[in-house]
Amino acid sequence: MSKTKTQTMARPNFIVILTDDLGYNDLGCFNSTCIKTPRIDRMAGEGLKLTSFYAGAPLCSPSRASLLTGCYPPRVAERYGKKHLHTILDSSEILLPEILKETGYVTAAIGKWHLAGCRADAISTDPTHGNLSRYGMCDPSMMPRQKGFDSYFGIPYSNDMDPVVLMRDNAFVEYLGQTEKQAGLTTRYTDEALGFIEKHAHAPFFLYLAHNMPHTPLYPNEKFAGKSDNGFYGDCVEEIDWNTGRILDKLKELGIDDKTFVIFTFDNGPWIVQDVQGRNPDAITSRLQSGRADPLRGFKMTTWEGGPRVPCVMWWPSVIPGGRASDELVTAMDIYTTFADLAGARIPDNRIIDGLQMMPLLSGTTAVSPRECYYFYQFTHLHGVRSGSWKLLLPRSARPPELGWYGDMLHEEINEITLFDLETDIGETRNLADQHPDIVSRLMDLIESARKDLGDKDGPGRGMRTIGSGVNRK
Repeated sequence: MSKTKTQTMARPNFIVILTDDLGYNDLGCFNSTCIKTPRIDRMAGEGLKLTSFYAGAPLCSPSRASLLTGCYPPRVAERYGKKHLHTILDSSEILLPEILKETGYVTAAIGKWHLAGCRADAISTDPTHGNLSRYGMCDPSMMPRQKGFDSYFGIPYSNDMDPVVLMRDNAFVEYLGQTEKQAGLTTRYTDEALGFIEKHAHAPFFLYLAHNMPHTPLYPNEKFAGKSDNGFYGDCVEEIDWNTGRILDKLKELGIDDKTFVIFTFDNGPWIVQDVQGRNPDAITSRLQSGRADPLRGFKMTTWEGGPRVPCVMWWPSVIPGGRASDELVTAMDIYTTFADLAGARIPDNRIIDGLQMMPLLSGTTAVSPRECYYFYQFTHLHGVRSGSWKLLLPRSARPPELGWYGDMLHEEINEITLFDLETDIGETRNLADQHPDIVSRLMDLIESARKDLGDKDGPGRGMRTIGSGVNRK
């Protein structure tokens, strides 16, 4: 007897596949002409393609913090009572795997973590054995095993932060460095993921698979090296595509595809094409080391659309109808709340969660997102808001010195309130503020609400979670 939709939706498995530094234009189903992604394209054809999906931030660690806490990065409590460029969450934060485990889920994190810091000045000169936390590299209270994951296998930060080491749970496995030893890491992670899926096929599970690639340095598996039309970058993306197909095939082989909710998305947009040593955003280096955000403006670290707006494909046979695309507003924060609701997990009622339940939109019950707006934060700086198709950006200086090298990426000044209609001007080229003062006024009201709740660079908001004496913010 075939299963009904209600039966299928009961306590599904969850898989989030998150990639690092991919661009809006880097998948075939999002109009790439130089990178081939047939398996993800097929996934999109069988599921739902979200074209206005926003990561929690335009930078990797805050974005990951947002996904796993269901909150805007400025809201969450961070270690040492300060805001870090790369988020180091305080252990008081309750992550998605922690609430899922309370309902009986088996959980695993594979790949990049980057929520426990990387204090390079405290790294041992001999990182070849033992428990990595004793070298002071990461806050041990915020490693995956301590925050709700039953197992962990991966690099605890970016693959360009020496010493690049592979860990299993809290123990050192192998020194990789920024060398060819990273080649095939995507496939190695996927092998680990397939083993986890097979072992727990009959119990509800949550798999968080966070690939390091295609963050530089780029090391594709030899099977893919030189095969794409976009250099090592394209090779790495095509390896991710092939391995995504392996996961979907395994679910079908095990007969659990109809009860497994799979999401494929990115942590932020592509790295800027620049002179790496001089960090000059106006210089051009090889396009073969970076992705494309076309037709969006901007790139990673910016609050132009190309920074936080990323492709997202959601796949769940028999529950999420296939062959659809939606331009409704959805964010990575909504994954937290949607998964929790489907699992019957209890979201702590003593804290604000920014994520919203999106299943009516995803299942096709409604065509309208419940999300009124999305706030654009760059570190602790509030840059703007989107509501519907309208996006308002606030005036800001170019290269703000208080942000150090990160500020060098922000090389475009905005000297007036700027309003874009993203439905007709996705590239953010025409300021319509003078023509729509009523819309500007409405969006400025939302801006003021965010300042009171989440704060801005000049002060914390009343809804921020702080520890110790408060928040030290730039």
